[in-house]
Amino acid sequence: MKNPIIWADVPDPSVIRVNDTFYMSSTTMHVNPGVPIMKSDDLVNWEIVNYVYDVLGDKEEQRLEKGKDEYGRGSWASSLRYHNGIYYVVFSSQTENKTFVFRTKDIEGGPWEKHVLPFVHDMSLLFDDDGRTYLVYGAGDIRILELTAAGTAVKPNGLDQVIIPDSSAIAGPDIALKAEGAHIHKINGMYYIFLITWPRGGIRTQLCYRAQTITGPWEGKVVLQEAGIAQGGLVDTPDGKWYALLFGDRGAVGRIPYLIPVTWQDGWPVLGVDGRVPEDTGLGPDRGIRIVASDEFDRPELGLVWQWNHNPDDDNWSLTERPGYLRLRTGKISRDITEARNSLTQRTFGPECSGEVALEIDQMREGDYAGLAAFQKHYGFVGVKMTGRGKAIVMVDGSEGEQVEVESVELAPGVSRVYLRIGCDFRQQKDLANFYYSLDGKEWTPIGRSLKMRYTLPHFMGYRFALFNFASENPGGWVDFDYFRISGGGR
Repeated sequence: MKNPIIWADVPDPSVIRVNDTFYMSSTTMHVNPGVPIMKSDDLVNWEIVNYVYDVLGDKEEQRLEKGKDEYGRGSWASSLRYHNGIYYVVFSSQTENKTFVFRTKDIEGGPWEKHVLPFVHDMSLLFDDDGRTYLVYGAGDIRILELTAAGTAVKPNGLDQVIIPDSSAIAGPDIALKAEGAHIHKINGMYYIFLITWPRGGIRTQLCYRAQTITGPWEGKVVLQEAGIAQGGLVDTPDGKWYALLFGDRGAVGRIPYLIPVTWQDGWPVLGVDGRVPEDTGLGPDRGIRIVASDEFDRPELGLVWQWNHNPDDDNWSLTERPGYLRLRTGKISRDITEARNSLTQRTFGPECSGEVALEIDQMREGDYAGLAAFQKHYGFVGVKMTGRGKAIVMVDGSEGEQVEVESVELAPGVSRVYLRIGCDFRQQKDLANFYYSLDGKEWTPIGRSLKMRYTLPHFMGYRFALFNFASENPGGWVDFDYFRISGGGR
């Protein structure tokens, strides 16, 4: 299978192997349920099997209330571990200003037990073979914090100190991003900490430090500096081979994972082939992307590929009010889609993809917008707008910070069902989305203009398809989505 192993937004991967099964967790920021658990039998084909939580908290920011939000500030950079029959996931949230330890005996079924620690940045969990437990974390100065043996609380009078001061220095004297993103491993009695940094004018760079004792002294070196592929950790296979699972920033589609072979020389991990990330992983075969999927909405629960933008309002969506349809009802007034509750999302993917919905619109109210979006801070959507004059298909461009109606096509009275499509082209980071509509699901008409998609740090997430319905004037209306269908190949 070729790299990248998933051409979609799976940032900050943390991977483990339990017997002959691999599990991975990833960052999902402000969408819920949060922190996906992905499973693989070969390290290259992954599917979502669970999430760590449904919602993390109930603050106004998390509910998109009173003009507040938590874009880019939900769950960050998880650390996945397995110890004594228990699976652990540790991550922090800027909104909650806490670090969370979730643990379970059944990673695919739960339930998860939650514990709370003080906020620390980009942490990595280590259960040492002497029974002691640590978090390694920080930026620039890398610190250690000792936990209780069970990993659920800070150990009184335990280690709490800097172990690698100015960890970026080995990458050069002029650093734009201090080293962070710690992943700690203990392999053959040696401690290894992987970090990423970004020399000014250069690219994201993978560092590795090693020591014989947890407090050091630590020695480090640059272990990979190619195409900005960095941040992640190591995993071994049952037959003794080693790999690094890292990610690369790839524009609007997001941060996408690469699998890199690792060999060992003089006790150091050597990443790649002649310092390069190979195009072919040598593993597989490729069974196709499985963390996105079409949905006919013919089941009473949502599939695991779906996540809500912020906390869902469970009183205003349903798969059972009208079986075979996803009903989205407006529950508040929103200025634009970024404030809308119950926008249902899943990842876009490369190199090209398209998403299509069938939408029934009889119960919309004046001022309502409903449809399909290419969603990030600089969003665009094709949808139906309800006004006092009737309904119209609209293409809206929100890429300049406000909702701009680029084109509007009035619908004849009595039209109750429309079809909407977005095609995305991520080849060579073109990052273009195009918008279409149809009245019969067969003949498609382009509408509006191409959206130049741009990855932004306020949302800190690759573009997503979003099914939405929001009220700008009068809450209480609803729409029914008959299906969402994806395909490879933007149009």
